[in-house]
Amino acid sequence: MTRPIFITGAAGQLGSAMVRAFADRTVVAHTRAMLDITSPEAVRRAVGAVAPGVIINCAAFNDVDGAEDRPLEAFAVNAMAVRSLARAAEEHGAVFVHYGTDFVFDGTATEPYGEEIEPAPRSAYAMSKLMGDWFALDAPQGFVLRVESLFGSPRDWSGRLGTLDTIVASLEQGRPIKAFTDRVVSPSYLEDVVAATRHLVDARARPGLYHCVNSGAGTWHALTLEAARQLGVTPNIEPITMDQLRMRAARPRYCALSNHKLAEAGFAMPDWQDALGRWLATRGRPAA
Repeated sequence: MTRPIFITGAAGQLGSAMVRAFADRTVVAHTRAMLDITSPEAVRRAVGAVAPGVIINCAAFNDVDGAEDRPLEAFAVNAMAVRSLARAAEEHGAVFVHYGTDFVFDGTATEPYGEEIEPAPRSAYAMSKLMGDWFALDAPQGFVLRVESLFGSPRDWSGRLGTLDTIVASLEQGRPIKAFTDRVVSPSYLEDVVAATRHLVDARARPGLYHCVNSGAGTWHALTLEAARQLGVTPNIEPITMDQLRMRAARPRYCALSNHKLAEAGFAMPDWQDALGRWLATRGRPAA
């Protein structure tokens, strides 16, 4: 009998998509209100109650600027809670899947970062996420999938929107958009991330660190232009540079990631233009 899949952060953008992805399996899904993952004892009890075969952690403290003022909260969720989940996975012989971020790099590169590149975090958020990576990889069957600029929420999504989701909504509504011309990203489409996750789990791939982003890269200005082209609208874009916008926490200027290792594991991520088109096709036209 196949053991259940235990998912944390199940009410979030990634977690809800993950629950749907494993709909053909027995899933035990926990939202933040149901399980305080910052409590090691609560985690131990919850995992022990179902003895899962796979634990997928989709919970995260994602307020990048807020982490500068609330670092203890960021580290509690992004690092220490990951340690508790990784230990629970080890205790029950379960696969453990956790999601990292491109923010662990300093952004000084000129070509996509591979998994072998040494991180150099520049903010409290980035450091908390890097510690989470380390704790997750301590699990004997631990996977860390670094994702970037997640996008792809359904039109009726009521939670927090990612940058590209916000850009598309603004394009549809004719609102002006400020877009960086000097910040380079490799966005991650939700449906491709969950498909990659399922592949690694089901194929019993080698545990470890994988960059899980769509192929290719572009500035936020280029991504906005492509979204406008695919939507068939004329964008109202104000090109800006990172130096023009004051932000509490440092962001990497160049943060494209290489997904070659994931391809070598048997899952080739489509390019971001293709992913964007597939997502827009699922949204349909906005209501009049």
